[in-house]
Amino acid sequence: MSLFIASAHAQASGQAPQGGELFQIGFLVLLFVLFYFIAIRPQRKRQKEHAAMVAALNKGDEVVTSSGILGKVTALDDNYMVLNVANNVDMKFQRVHLHAVLPKGTLKSIG
Repeated sequence: MSLFIASAHAQASGQAPQGGELFQIGFLVLLFVLFYFIAIRPQRKRQKEHAAMVAALNKGDEVVTSSGILGKVTALDDNYMVLNVANNVDMKFQRVHLHAVLPKGTLKSIG
């Protein structure tokens, strides 16, 4: 029984140290700044690069879509691109699904 009484006295005797709130706020700000530089900033950079690549797309470019389909751009619209993926086979894709622009002649070298 004396074990329970001792723990009750120990709980009532101490008070919380002052200044803990300032430390918690500083820690949260530091955590957000760290998260910004690790996650948010690189993602925004990739988004800007992708938007620039999509905007610079021209007719005749050889591209890879996000689904892995290789083709040559035959027509462009504001939101869509038409790819020639084989003889007499044209497919329409959204421009945002562009993964990469390939160097000229890549499709012929692949086969």
